[in-house]
Amino acid sequence: MKKFIGFTDHETFSRLPDSFFQSLLPEIESGDELKVSLYAMWRFEHMESRQRYLREKDFVDVVPQPAAALEKAVQRGTLLRASPAGTGQKDRKQPEPLYFLNSPRGRAAARALEQGNWTPGTSTPPPPLRPNIYKLYEENIGPLTPLLADTLKDAEQTYPPDWVAEALAEAVLNNKRSWKYVEAILRRWKEEGHAQEQNRRDTEGLHGRDVTRKVEDFLKR
Repeated sequence: MKKFIGFTDHETFSRLPDSFFQSLLPEIESGDELKVSLYAMWRFEHMESRQRYLREKDFVDVVPQPAAALEKAVQRGTLLRASPAGTGQKDRKQPEPLYFLNSPRGRAAARALEQGNWTPGTSTPPPPLRPNIYKLYEENIGPLTPLLADTLKDAEQTYPPDWVAEALAEAVLNNKRSWKYVEAILRRWKEEGHAQEQNRRDTEGLHGRDVTRKVEDFLKR
């Protein structure tokens, strides 16, 4: 067994329902059931689509043969299983069941699937492992101080993670390696709107001059 090196000081977290720990966890005896339940909640937390679902094959990385564990999770009520509405008598192939979290959103999606109100698409891949804001800062700007760590924590709660990564990249591109400059970019995007295509034209077409001018205007405020 490979030993885990440990969590970082500024770990990111996924939300889990309190009722899972209060009502379900004490009752779960199967390790595989626990794995598929936690994995499903982690995946659903990172999905942006309106209908959030997984297929049996999506669980094979955590449980090589997940059918029995999924059955236990369904019987317990942690997950819901639903199949798409049939397409008629000519369709002899059994529809592949989908798994949903037993939440208001999940129950509504499962009912809509069974009623034929929507059809599933391709599976959503697992979320990529992204460096958190502290690691991004240290890799692109410099060493992190305790005071700056608090500032970055506030920024992480104020701006989308993708914005922060893009703003850091622009700061590096324009050779303006300071958090004050990065924060000015974020403030400008928040006030004027985050237009990715426009930012790309600013950076590539004008070699960053217009971006720098706009950001410097924010710094003078």
